[in-house]
Amino acid sequence: MIIAVNTRLLLQGKLEGIGWFTRETLSRITSEHPEHRFIFIFDRPYADEFIFSDNITPVVVSPPTRHPFLWYIWFELQIPRILKKYKADLFFSPDGYLSLSTKVRQLAAIHDINFAHRPKDLPWLKAKYYNHFFPKFARKAKRIVTVSYFSKEDINRTYHIEDDKVDVVYNGVNTTYTPTTEEQNMQTKEVYSLGKDYFLFIGSLHPRKNICGLLRAFDGFRTSVDTDMKLLIVGESMFKTSDIEMTYEGMRYKQDVVFTGRLNNEELHRVLGASLALTFVPYFEGFGIPVIEAMNAGVPVICSNTTSLPEVGGNAVLYVDPFSLTQIKDAMIRIYQEKELRDSLIEKGFRQREKFSWDKTAELLWGSIQICVNT
Repeated sequence: MIIAVNTRLLLQGKLEGIGWFTRETLSRITSEHPEHRFIFIFDRPYADEFIFSDNITPVVVSPPTRHPFLWYIWFELQIPRILKKYKADLFFSPDGYLSLSTKVRQLAAIHDINFAHRPKDLPWLKAKYYNHFFPKFARKAKRIVTVSYFSKEDINRTYHIEDDKVDVVYNGVNTTYTPTTEEQNMQTKEVYSLGKDYFLFIGSLHPRKNICGLLRAFDGFRTSVDTDMKLLIVGESMFKTSDIEMTYEGMRYKQDVVFTGRLNNEELHRVLGASLALTFVPYFEGFGIPVIEAMNAGVPVICSNTTSLPEVGGNAVLYVDPFSLTQIKDAMIRIYQEKELRDSLIEKGFRQREKFSWDKTAELLWGSIQICVNT
């Protein structure tokens, strides 16, 4: 069998959620199935670390897909040509983008459809592209995989897709995010927070992540409690960040907020392990990988009670309404003041994380690939 894969999000040193999904599943699937050939389709020069086994043929196809117009050219003109050239039996797209111009069977991983519900969170042209094409991709796909039962139900309901066409393959947890030692934590705090304890956010900076709400809630927390706690914001700015900048500038305790930018895995491991808690309060998530990474690192989690997050967090996180600054602030106060609560959440988190593994994800994804090809 010849399986062509959209690997354009395998970017060295810049893996985001879908990039990690692509890496962790395909590294396992390609190695475990040497009898099949995989065509990895990149849109720019690739790193050798992403050629996981000898049965992978890497292909670079221009143009680099940095803009909706270029997305259209890549998927509608270039991808059909490559699928025909290599006689692919299946095209698997880990980011959900498909080609409407090929008869080759296609498997789409649609992680969530936040843009269908919150289009104003995105740049105008991207929102228009997603909401025009993703319903078509969902109908075109022979099969769909997604990362939570919430997303499955959302795709089924919003796009009127039959229930048995969509498989759930949870994300796994990066096992390098393990508990850190007290000595390591002290060193990390000296580097990032002047030796002070801190709450932590991990993720890209854009409206859906509710950074403005988190900043305002932290101001409220600091006003309510006599403490020198900090707030670390880890991640790159993506788009529509002017409100974040304005909120930050208007804060009473802005000197206690640290924007670190993007961190590499080793740095992120240390920063996560040393935090008092992860504060992850987005408006909408298809999964929420930082939640299970914090659990694996033995870190308590404050988390939104919306969309997929209760499914992922189970009974192991402290839930808040992301639209309520009071609830977020009060959760921070509880985490800060109640050691028994922190210890209980850590213990429950270690149990909850066992539900998620990349080995299981890859196994389920391979099952979906086989169904897609053989039915």
